[in-house]
Amino acid sequence: MSRPQEDTLLYLDGVSVSFDGFRALNALSFFIEHGEMRAVIGPNGAGKTTMMDVITGKTRPDQGRVVFGRDTDLTRLDEPAIAELGIGRKFQKPTVFEPHTVWDNLLLALAGDRRPRFTLWARETAEEAERIEAILATTRLGELRRRRAGDLSHGQKQWLEIGMLLAQEPQLLLVDEPVAGMTDAETEQTAELLREINRTRSVVVVEHDMDFVRALGVKVTVLHEGSVLSEGSIDYVSEDPRVVEVYLGR
Repeated sequence: MSRPQEDTLLYLDGVSVSFDGFRALNALSFFIEHGEMRAVIGPNGAGKTTMMDVITGKTRPDQGRVVFGRDTDLTRLDEPAIAELGIGRKFQKPTVFEPHTVWDNLLLALAGDRRPRFTLWARETAEEAERIEAILATTRLGELRRRRAGDLSHGQKQWLEIGMLLAQEPQLLLVDEPVAGMTDAETEQTAELLREINRTRSVVVVEHDMDFVRALGVKVTVLHEGSVLSEGSIDYVSEDPRVVEVYLGR
């Protein structure tokens, strides 16, 4: 795969990963542009999770490159270094500090100095408070700022964790099945939230809910057996006979 255009934020170039003889990724190549939101779909075992594991440094590929920005090869870095570069990942199950309030969860997640000397009783700076207020506005959690995270609904916990990622000021968010287990209303609000986040950051959404993918209205990449099977609008990939056969027809 040739080097994409200058506005490319991330590109995977011939990435392959095998586990005990099973090839999870098979010469996978595709790229994400600055400011883009991309939906990634595909059947179970298509390689979606392994792809995110490779991007975030959890899994090292057998071959290929994963380049972030102009020339940073992520395959040479560990997970903390990749997160520091500006790549945030949200797993399917939300992970928040349930005994603490929404506000304190965001405070703990803020990018910056969070060494052991930092404690919650230390008053946040005016700049930190302003940043938290902005995240609360984005995630629609402003009225719940003093609510314990453990008392939030499933959807609200998902939004809080997305807010905690935003607090780390990533350039790229990888979001895994964000609407699994959500109500219809929460699903609609999550689509709005991701579209708003996409105004200032690139986003990759792995999802099975086709109605949600359609609501996002973005380019879709379909993975199958570790490679790109089809790519285009949701209407285009939905009408691709290969996609219907291996995924949508099931």
